[in-house]
Amino acid sequence: MSHPVQKGDSEWQAVLSPDQFRVIRQKGTEAPFSGEYDKHYPSEGTYACAACSAPLYRADQKFKSGCGWPAFFDTVPGAVTRHTDRTFGMERTEIVCTNCGGHLGHVFKGEGYGNPIDERHCVNSVSLNFQKGDPVANGETKAKA
Repeated sequence: MSHPVQKGDSEWQAVLSPDQFRVIRQKGTEAPFSGEYDKHYPSEGTYACAACSAPLYRADQKFKSGCGWPAFFDTVPGAVTRHTDRTFGMERTEIVCTNCGGHLGHVFKGEGYGNPIDERHCVNSVSLNFQKGDPVANGETKAKA
């Protein structure tokens, strides 16, 4: 799939930390309970892609799952694309930023968390940047290239 923001590895390495590059561009995973946003629960704001600044999740879509990574039950409409991931001998649903294709994590269904759609988007903190306010509601949805 083609994404609006296209950069080569050297361009991504120039704007991402080594850990962000490993997770976002090489589909890595940060250690559980180590991320900046695991226990971050603001009343309002938006979590954006750390690579391209596209708004991905609103603060009111985040919930406490205890899984060790930030958990969200829904996304900003159209912000996240799903792919089947068959690595490690199992089938999971990978989630990436629709704008740049950056790896965010995986989505799981039917775990019984009691959220409105019974999904858990398990997202790596290094894939996110938190922005106060609500750029989605204010129409500020442009991401940087």
